[in-house]
Amino acid sequence: MRPVDRPVTLADVRAAAERIHGAVRLTPTSRSETLSVITGAQVWLKFENLQFTGAFKERGARNFLELLSAAERARGVVAASAGNHAQALAYHAHLLDTAATIVMPADTPFSKVSNTAHHGAQVVLEGSGYAEAFAGAERVARETGATLVPAFDDPRIIAGQGTIGLELLQQTDPDALDAVVVPVGGGGLISGIAVAVKALRPDVRVVGVQAEGYAGMMHALGRGPEPTVGPTIAEGIAIAAPGVLTRSIVTELVDDILVVSEQRIEEAIALGAEIEKTILEGAGAAALAALLEYPSEFRDQNVGVVLSGGNIDARLLASVLLRALARSGRLVRLRIEVPDRPGVLAAVAQIVGGLRANIVDVEHRRDLPGVALKSARLDLSVETRDRAHADEIVNALEAQGFRVDVA
Repeated sequence: MRPVDRPVTLADVRAAAERIHGAVRLTPTSRSETLSVITGAQVWLKFENLQFTGAFKERGARNFLELLSAAERARGVVAASAGNHAQALAYHAHLLDTAATIVMPADTPFSKVSNTAHHGAQVVLEGSGYAEAFAGAERVARETGATLVPAFDDPRIIAGQGTIGLELLQQTDPDALDAVVVPVGGGGLISGIAVAVKALRPDVRVVGVQAEGYAGMMHALGRGPEPTVGPTIAEGIAIAAPGVLTRSIVTELVDDILVVSEQRIEEAIALGAEIEKTILEGAGAAALAALLEYPSEFRDQNVGVVLSGGNIDARLLASVLLRALARSGRLVRLRIEVPDRPGVLAAVAQIVGGLRANIVDVEHRRDLPGVALKSARLDLSVETRDRAHADEIVNALEAQGFRVDVA
């Protein structure tokens, strides 16, 4: 595709920036000293998780709504979404006194349904997945005359998301960035950012990141196998088929697309919480995960990392953080066979406490298969400084005659 045929231009993105100014937060960009040390790159974080609804989707939704005619606003808008697009559209439609209907899959978590309804939208639960919900949204549009608002494959949406690219360049030194790393699902976010960045700084690499199993954009461009799909922590970019418009822009302007594992995404979420004190959802952490998984791609470069959203379920976040502690050796599960007599539990606790470790929980069982008669098994979760500290505790217990297995 020749640049003159491109469906979105720098002028469109700049116009969108003026249109949404004051209605959408200008989110901060800051350099992370610690993440720079960890990754070997100079890391600049763009905190889109700090938007009011917790994700970048507000930009495209607001730009789309601003461009509707008075008659179109009077008929209302409709969209299919189970996540950030739903909340963004509902919120800004309410601010603009425009009726919004959001069609969500029937099994959408109650919290997402409640949050969307809270912003003033009418929520319709329909279908077993996004495709059936989208068909429902198309039906509502036909029956009511409401305008269907796409999640990503629309020039107005793409231009709105591209305002992130403008801000990134404005918030860093003029020649600071060597690369911008962006999560990719349907492609609206990276398309808009690429339009802005490549027009102003053609030497800056634009790199997309997709979740393992959902590399639909890579497949569409002939760079990877067909998506296998399945469970993922990065629901926000779990899109098997990208848009038509976004595919054309990515083909022209995006330098590379990387695929990251679920474990790297979990690690990125944990680093966001522990180091940056910021909450990220799976999709929102994908760009940072790419720096962890492919350090040689970015070493010694100035890299803008788009943290696209922070809407993660609290229970899922707790699980991710506990798993991160376990991987780093700061939370270990010890199985200890002990004589079933008074004082043994206290002796184990004294050894662990004497080494300044913290017992998080303990289970004492006599009736388990494989446990000898007159013996018991202790299952201890122990918080430690690091893996070396955990090894020190195991060695101390074994030195006192206890048999210890690290689960």
